[in-house]
Amino acid sequence: MAAARGITGEGGQYNGRITGLLVLSCVVAASGGLIFGYDLGVSGGVTSMDPFLKKFFPDVYRRMKENTKISNYCKFDSQLLTLFTSSLYIAGLISSFFASFVTRAFGRKASMLVAGVAVLVGSALGGAASNVYMLVFGRIFLGIGLGFGNQSVPLYISEMAPPTYRGAMNIVFDGGVGIGVLIANIINFCTEKIEGGWGWRISLSLAAVPASILTLGAIILPDSPNSLIHYTNNHEKAKRVLQRIRGTSDVQAEFNDLVTATSISKTIKSPFKKIMQRKHRPQLVMAAAIPFFAQMTGINVITFYAPILFRTIGLHESSSLLSAVVIRCFNVACTFVSMFVVDKHGRRVLFMIGGIQMLATQITIGGFMTALLGDHGALSKASAYLVLVLICIYISGFGLSWGPLGWLVPSEIYPLEIRSTGQSITVSVSFFFCFLVGQTFLSMLCHMKAGIFFFFGGWVAVMTTFVYFFLPETKNVPIEKMEKLWKEHWFWKRFLGDQEDDKVYK
Repeated sequence: MAAARGITGEGGQYNGRITGLLVLSCVVAASGGLIFGYDLGVSGGVTSMDPFLKKFFPDVYRRMKENTKISNYCKFDSQLLTLFTSSLYIAGLISSFFASFVTRAFGRKASMLVAGVAVLVGSALGGAASNVYMLVFGRIFLGIGLGFGNQSVPLYISEMAPPTYRGAMNIVFDGGVGIGVLIANIINFCTEKIEGGWGWRISLSLAAVPASILTLGAIILPDSPNSLIHYTNNHEKAKRVLQRIRGTSDVQAEFNDLVTATSISKTIKSPFKKIMQRKHRPQLVMAAAIPFFAQMTGINVITFYAPILFRTIGLHESSSLLSAVVIRCFNVACTFVSMFVVDKHGRRVLFMIGGIQMLATQITIGGFMTALLGDHGALSKASAYLVLVLICIYISGFGLSWGPLGWLVPSEIYPLEIRSTGQSITVSVSFFFCFLVGQTFLSMLCHMKAGIFFFFGGWVAVMTTFVYFFLPETKNVPIEKMEKLWKEHWFWKRFLGDQEDDKVYK
């Protein structure tokens, strides 16, 4: 393997290469992304299945089948149905704050283990559900698992990866998300055809497969060197792990930077107060803004409700599920394209390209549906498939940009003393707006109709402008040297002078 072309600070170059242990650790950890993606994709699929709706949401089923006077955009408007989908995200939001403490005090692996076990419990409850309460409780356990997993896995990968390959390796997490959604769509398409109407049970139960991988990985894989130094103070063990994942014994420069960052981190007793300091204002803003904008792209509308959306415009049950499979194939393909170019061309370029692509397609889809889809009837088959093509173009833009980079950038910008806290803010903001969008989308679709696409398109324009002016390029910069970017940025440098509140909070 080629040696890593790392940038370092004071001590010279970081040495190392891509090793088998490094790849294995990152791939297994990224099964946390697979869980997230599977749970995103499976809910939208099962809620479009007639047997599932008939058993748990009979009012929605009756409106869909019997009442032709209800607007196309309002047939699925049910707060109970959206509660099934979005209860996962409110549970993830709350659990992410507990995950922050566990990740900081006991290491990244401990949170990954909790995540795997919680998802195993949730998948069992969902697959065996006999009433709505069991369904919702299953979703809550899944949410707890995602809160812990999304808190720890991106940090784990960023800390294990060498600087010059950190972008590609961290995008493995979002690749897992995309593959998880794709697998869920394929499974939904297949299980919908099972006679007897119990196929949805298989769909909900199979979240246990990636959860088992993550649980096993959390038991057998090493923790990150940063984490080992911080919570065990065993420098020799941490150095051995660093040597194993870098494939060389000459890791002293990188190890010294880790020890220095950890010694600073250990003096911080109140990390939430620490991140509120003026000098950490750039990280605090990004911790909240990036996950907020990622949700306001409208992607989870497509992910949660793609089958329902396609039924709204006139496709039948099987066709809508197959269409969801097609759009996820585009997303996964573009995510892997992003993986190969992000460390060469940088984060900002991909944000710009993806943002322009998403904005153009959302405006086109909104205009098209406004002109051709009324409150009743359906689009012609040719028109419906044209909307499908436009959505594929939109989701490929997301797969290049906000999909992978929405997790990568937050995981790499925090200094160690606020890293777990910053990531918990990122995860909680993400889950809060997942919940908000998931809980309100069907009502918004009912009231705004095709204008929903203009609404999210407006937010894409805002976030693309924000990135252009306020996000510095982070490619190839070691995590422990990231502060230099903010000091040189035209706007953020005003917050990083010598400040009175730079004191350590005990």
